[in-house]
Amino acid sequence: EVQQLNRQLEEKNGEIQQMINQPPYEKEREILRLQKSLAEREKAQATSEVLCRSLTDETHQLQRKLASTAEMCQHLAKCLEDKQRREKRNSDDQMPTERSNQLLDDGTSLQALIVKLQDENRMLKQKVAHV
Repeated sequence: EVQQLNRQLEEKNGEIQQMINQPPYEKEREILRLQKSLAEREKAQATSEVLCRSLTDETHQLQRKLASTAEMCQHLAKCLEDKQRREKRNSDDQMPTERSNQLLDDGTSLQALIVKLQDENRMLKQKVAHV
């Protein structure tokens, strides 16, 4: 591992020596290349920061919309619940009238059923007496 690190160090030293021994125009070209690379990175960094700010703003805006939508949903749910209670109360108020009508109908049908059963009972008694 130490040998490998020594080799890498030697390679880097060799690169440095090459750069030192390069003619001045080569050095200037390398400096310009590095400056251009640095400018591109700075531009990319600035673009990234702008995008991050934009996304942050959009996130906050969406959170506000979500909160207001949730609030509206809760309000609508409450209104629906109130409406259902009122409708139930109204139907409960109508129930006694309907029940009394139903009881009258049931009473009429009960009387008819009683008469029918009495007739059937009389016929069965006659058959028993006959047997």
